Amino acid sequence: MDKNRLLQVYLQQQTAPKITEHAAENWVSYGDGEYRNSYPQFLIDIYNSSATHSAIINASSAMISGGEILIEEDSGNLSAFVQLKKFLASVNRNGETAHELVTKLAFDLKLFGAYAMNVIWSKDKSKIAEIHHIPVEQVRVGKKNESGLVDEYWLSSDWSKYRQKEYTPRRVAAYNKLDRSEPSQIIYCGLYSPGMEAYFTPDYLASTNWILTDHLTSEFHLSNITNGFSPSFWINFNNGIPTQEERHKIEHQIKEKFNGAGNAGKFVLTFSDDANSAPDLQPISLSDADKQYTVLNELCIQNIMIGHRVTSPMLLGVKTEGQLGGRNELMTAYELYSNTVINPMKDIALKGLKMVLDCNNINLPISLSEVSPLSSMFDTDILQDVLTQDEIREQLGYEPLEQAEEVNSRFSKTCCSAEPTALDNFINTYGEDADEENWELIDKQEVELDDEHSDFDFEHNLNELNHKVNFVRTGEARKRGSKQDGLDKDFNLYRVRYRYAGKTKKHTSERTFCKAMVNANKIYRKEDIIGQAHSLSNIAANKGFGPNGSDVYNIWLYKGGVNCHHKWVREIYFRKFGTGKPNYDTDEVINKTKARSRGFRPEENDQRIYQAPIDMPNQGRLN
Repeated sequence: MDKNRLLQVYLQQQTAPKITEHAAENWVSYGDGEYRNSYPQFLIDIYNSSATHSAIINASSAMISGGEILIEEDSGNLSAFVQLKKFLASVNRNGETAHELVTKLAFDLKLFGAYAMNVIWSKDKSKIAEIHHIPVEQVRVGKKNESGLVDEYWLSSDWSKYRQKEYTPRRVAAYNKLDRSEPSQIIYCGLYSPGMEAYFTPDYLASTNWILTDHLTSEFHLSNITNGFSPSFWINFNNGIPTQEERHKIEHQIKEKFNGAGNAGKFVLTFSDDANSAPDLQPISLSDADKQYTVLNELCIQNIMIGHRVTSPMLLGVKTEGQLGGRNELMTAYELYSNTVINPMKDIALKGLKMVLDCNNINLPISLSEVSPLSSMFDTDILQDVLTQDEIREQLGYEPLEQAEEVNSRFSKTCCSAEPTALDNFINTYGEDADEENWELIDKQEVELDDEHSDFDFEHNLNELNHKVNFVRTGEARKRGSKQDGLDKDFNLYRVRYRYAGKTKKHTSERTFCKAMVNANKIYRKEDIIGQAHSLSNIAANKGFGPNGSDVYNIWLYKGGVNCHHKWVREIYFRKFGTGKPNYDTDEVINKTKARSRGFRPEENDQRIYQAPIDMPNQGRLN
């Protein structure tokens, strides 16, 4: 058979986009062919055309952005912590939070392999005042300068119409921390892409053919259903063999009208002079067509997931034949997918935001929380056997029960009320709540090694230095006669309190004393902890946990006893002024007082005060 008489049908292979530079354009063109300089639009089109692909993009981007932005607490830098919280709460004039911004960046990162942020400098150019999300499909990279660096980007809302006036590309400078001459700049970040100098490509690039196949298969079936499952035909003209030029012309006309997935099940209407010259139409039927399409569908799903590195369809809620679907299997798949795909993308998603925070001198570590497919890999029966009530509540994302709730729970079980203990009486009598209406928390720090000795009067030294630095007279003592107050309502001085807290969040309160102190969430004067007859260290607050099993011991030093993970946290408050805070240098006063505290050396300096008992030699044992 003459090979010229056969109709050639082939699929166009979609590979990595081509980038080209044109002398008449200031940007690098991204994509060629039908999607010339519009490759991001190609990625959007296939996202909208494949159910499997779009489900993976949506689920993965949600896992990348997480539930919230976490801030690692740094009790020694309260000012930066407050500044960071305020900035993350609103990153632009639209009131958008940082996490809302990162959610958009994470979606772009997964879909396009890149994201773009528009940073706006403050009027004095001292810091970045606003951050805005820019859709990646609108961004084109400018040509490199003489130094081989990209110093500009070009934006257009529709690059297919960029020659029209309303879509004319506009130039925006690349982010440069050292050159702040232009108020608006762009940060462009993404995944490393081999062979791509200017742009970034998505991690699923190798599976685009399968995504297209998935789309064409669904379109073919839809067309078949729409046309009532009518068969396709083999067309044979019986009126002689035309010339090669005529054959190509007929082939082109038929292909133009009927080729493609959307024309499945169509028929051909022809006209002829007589019955002898009518074309012979023969229906084409595929053997085992249902099985072929089933296999093709499975291959599409499998290869799309391989391209995305999805470890198990169960992560997307898809149950596959032969899988047991247990919790262990799901958690294993989630852990593998998180470690290999999600966590590296989390770092990239936060890269731009961290650059902004670094520029604004807010150097606290941040991270994105995890979104787990299960609240716990264990059943509820197992959790009840091995975890406390508060630990189970923490697993479920709830706060610990208040002390009053626990007392009521015990009361309902015993049907009688127990006599209040010495610790209960102490907490009720001397425990204070932070008076946020009249006092502002300006510093918070764990009492660490060489930071504050039990004999050092931190509040007295604060007020004394405040008098010297800011020329403020201290007033009369408080009615309770605290030697660590020295404050009154006429002069806005300092107040120092101490809170009992865990060494880290992972250490839960198991001992009755520690649990009561933590759940009460009160603050205390130092003389209420040590040094007075009523002090916590002079009552039977934690029976049996003192040296040799004694009931009374130095709680400022030993906290909850041997192997205790808790510490005292010092909180410094400054009285609020009704007419506005005066221009007092509180930082200088606090820093000088801390220096005094670290240099304070009584005759018998017990270094154990600065440690949690778990960190002491012999874990705090005296015998």
